[in-house]
Amino acid sequence: MAAGLDVPGLRGQSGVMSTDPRLFIDAPLSAGAAAPLSREDAHYLINVMRRGEGDVVRVFNGRDGEWSAQIAHASRKGAGLTVGDQTRPQQGVPDLWLMFAPVRRTKTELIVEKATELGAAVIEPVVTERTQSDRIKAERLQAIIKEAAEQTERLDLPELRTSEKLTAVLENWPDERVLVFCDESGDETDAAWGGARGRGLPMASALADLGDRPAAILIGPEGGFSPAERARLRSLDHVIPVTLGPRILRAETAAIAALTIWQSTCGDWR
Repeated sequence: MAAGLDVPGLRGQSGVMSTDPRLFIDAPLSAGAAAPLSREDAHYLINVMRRGEGDVVRVFNGRDGEWSAQIAHASRKGAGLTVGDQTRPQQGVPDLWLMFAPVRRTKTELIVEKATELGAAVIEPVVTERTQSDRIKAERLQAIIKEAAEQTERLDLPELRTSEKLTAVLENWPDERVLVFCDESGDETDAAWGGARGRGLPMASALADLGDRPAAILIGPEGGFSPAERARLRSLDHVIPVTLGPRILRAETAAIAALTIWQSTCGDWR
């Protein structure tokens, strides 16, 4: 532990987590380094969390692991930290992408927040034929991602990609990555993997033998995928059509459910 730096409550043998504030900062982290804080982070620490000079903060940057730090100075003009010791080495999340058709603003924000909490490595909005809202406020979503990562103890931020049309996404798809196509609009009387109309297997069953292969989950818009999109997706060898159960889920619920199933079957919940 760095001289004079007391860090109470960090995760120990009992498994108890620290109650010290935790921040993502875009700066190199090493013992003794000075780390300036953004105006927003300084406001959060000083005015919201009521912390002052000498108080302990945990920081991470997505590259160097997590570190303890002390508030070195704090004033109306800003605040800065002095970095102490590393508390956790860098650790990533499974190689999973979440691709979803944007919905209304608050629901899109919910999807992005929960995808961060559930350990998606990449979040990408995809515009389909029936997408009702393709307006993405990237700055707002980045702020949501940062806050969710800080609260959920992950050591990185997922990559937020710009929105792209589904046709372009499929044309440039990497061969090594499986695309888990959440398709709820088929006719259940068809064979589980049959034709353009048939629904897929239950997701957990379909992923049982996938192992650690890179994957992406595709969630459609509230109106579902068009027949042409479904036929195109089902024609591709790397696509696995799946169903999320007997009930039709809202887009935000489907995203959360699919991420949960994947993490418990193939990810870091195993």
